[in-house]
Amino acid sequence: MNRHFIGASDVRCTLETHIPAPLLRRSFRLEKMPDRAVLSVCGLGFYILRINGKDITKGALAPYIGNPDDFLYYDTYDLCPYLREGENVIGLILGNGLMNPFGGAVWDFDRVAWIGAPRVALELEAWKDGDCLLHIEADGRFRTHPSPILFDELRLGEVYDARCEQTGWELPGFDDSGWQPAAVLPSPKGELRLCRAQPISVECERRPVRITRQGDAFLYDFGVNSAGSFRLRLSGRRGQTVTVRLGECLTNGVFDNSNLGFRGYDFYREWTQTCRYTASGEGQEVYEPHFTYFGYRYALVEGITEEQATEELLTYLVMHSALRRTGGFSCSDPVANRLFAMAQNADLSNFYYFPTDCPHREKNGWTGDAAMSADHMLLLYDAEDSLCQWLDNIRKSQNAQGAIPGIVPTGGWGFAWGNGPAWDSVLFRLPYLIWRLRGNIGVIRENADAMLRYLRYILSRRSEDGTVAVGLGDWVPTGKERSDRYDTPLALTDSIMVMDMARKASEMFGAIGRTEDAAFAQSVFREMREAVRRELLDRDTMMFAGATQTGQAMALYYGVTEPDERQAAFDRLLELIEANGGNFDCGFLGLHCLFHVLSDFGHSELAYRMLTKPEYPSYGCLIARGETAMVEAIRPEGMSCGSHNHHFLCDYTRWLIRCVAGLHVVDDRTVEIRPSYISTLEYAEAWCMLPAGRVTVRWERQPDGKPQLTVDAPSGVRVL
Repeated sequence: MNRHFIGASDVRCTLETHIPAPLLRRSFRLEKMPDRAVLSVCGLGFYILRINGKDITKGALAPYIGNPDDFLYYDTYDLCPYLREGENVIGLILGNGLMNPFGGAVWDFDRVAWIGAPRVALELEAWKDGDCLLHIEADGRFRTHPSPILFDELRLGEVYDARCEQTGWELPGFDDSGWQPAAVLPSPKGELRLCRAQPISVECERRPVRITRQGDAFLYDFGVNSAGSFRLRLSGRRGQTVTVRLGECLTNGVFDNSNLGFRGYDFYREWTQTCRYTASGEGQEVYEPHFTYFGYRYALVEGITEEQATEELLTYLVMHSALRRTGGFSCSDPVANRLFAMAQNADLSNFYYFPTDCPHREKNGWTGDAAMSADHMLLLYDAEDSLCQWLDNIRKSQNAQGAIPGIVPTGGWGFAWGNGPAWDSVLFRLPYLIWRLRGNIGVIRENADAMLRYLRYILSRRSEDGTVAVGLGDWVPTGKERSDRYDTPLALTDSIMVMDMARKASEMFGAIGRTEDAAFAQSVFREMREAVRRELLDRDTMMFAGATQTGQAMALYYGVTEPDERQAAFDRLLELIEANGGNFDCGFLGLHCLFHVLSDFGHSELAYRMLTKPEYPSYGCLIARGETAMVEAIRPEGMSCGSHNHHFLCDYTRWLIRCVAGLHVVDDRTVEIRPSYISTLEYAEAWCMLPAGRVTVRWERQPDGKPQLTVDAPSGVRVL
């Protein structure tokens, strides 16, 4: 694969100056059919590939969403099924993607070093009986012309004018004499790398459940807040422009996407999740946006007549990375089942090559979000390949001191604000869980040096008392309007997270034979644990600094207490819960631990009530509010919850599998069965796929009220 990039020109699209996405084509002849033909394509930011008119692109937003100064991702295609003797045509459409991410100005993406117009490198080689028949690279022999995509931006949307279509441009026999030669463009700095992440594909299509008029527009309600794209079917007059605005909220029954904007960035009001389509007037037209995706439940369609406002006009294309489900849960309580489904919806809506923080407003790979979701995501989905590739990008983003930014990919934003140990822990949690749950030891070797550099860096950030307090803490605390107004001291949460990173690193270094590094990491673990116990624990009461549910739960979950101290520390946690009316009062770090700690001490009934009860604060109250995906923050009704489609509060799915159904995955070959027979449930069951096969656990109450437990595991799995 070469690094010769071409495009229409180096003039890039901006909000003020719209530059159409370029079409590129090249025809070539084959006198005989090859027995092998491989095309490699690196499109920056995105590409759509057509061979002799057939779209063979691996999926949406190919090849990847990444920093092109770190990696130049490419895909390979077997072209033999699509070629023919005589004339053949390679056709490409290029989108801005992260090559020109000007819509991400909030995170300085409008000023990244690599910014420029979209471009593509490719290489085609065809052989017959070992002889090379053809070798094509990206060069000036490709021809280019503006496409009908007049504007495209990953976070904002698209403008398409069907009157500008070049019918048959990707087919043999098309006259491209009026097209211009492609321009040779500079290559970004990144390392060429084959994309191994699962492609983004359409999982299902949804029809609207309700269509209502709102002024001169029509509101399409699809019933579920997910992520993806849409298909517009329109029979309209030439020049008719239809605007589709997408959002997740209604205010007093009226479409409202104001929660998707940012203070100080007024252009979001006009552009966020907006597509404009201008009709050619030539019969029924079908349009699907090309180089963006959306998080939405509602679509406000402007510019159509009442006769055009039919169910067939708009179809929801639900999309995400093509992850296979590897775990599940169900029980006799529809509330718990609904909450589990809401979490899965949020997980998948936010997995576009890597975990994102929301599918509409940001689309960023926030490291802290993924760190807190890694346990349940790797239990529920085969995300290993995608997460390993994202880890490559995380390592590349690590600076010379060893620090990790809060978002990946980034152009440099996220070091001054938005990170800290809870966020940085993604560098340790992902390899650790991939190793433990999948048996993949290679991921440790790939990340060991970066983990070691980080441990040395974070030691340099210790306070005089030996604790660490840098970056963000127990984010989105329950009931707080500000996400960063948490009650648990930052020194407590940060120091515990550093302690846990060091413990995990010591295990991983030991597993690959790096004994000196394992001993160093173990010493960091001991030092941090002792600092927490010395500076942040009242030994007389066993209450941790701040006297919060998060502090007590994290200390118990991550092993700060000695065995003979655990019960007293847990008693303080129970007192805090009772003082709060039997309700949880945590941010996302605390909620990751709380339910598990309660079950470990025999209080699963309390945890289950806290999760499912219909009154705020709980998860169950979200159902009564009409939520269909997990929210970003649990707050009183009437207070903004931020995003209505977020994944980092979804670890309760792991708790339902582990503690209610009783399927605790110890490692890739071992499970421990310890169900909690919740009194209000008639049955609970869970399953997971391990390398040796599927493990299933089910308990069900018999007529006498006693539960009967059934476990089914393949011979390669040890059951404890």
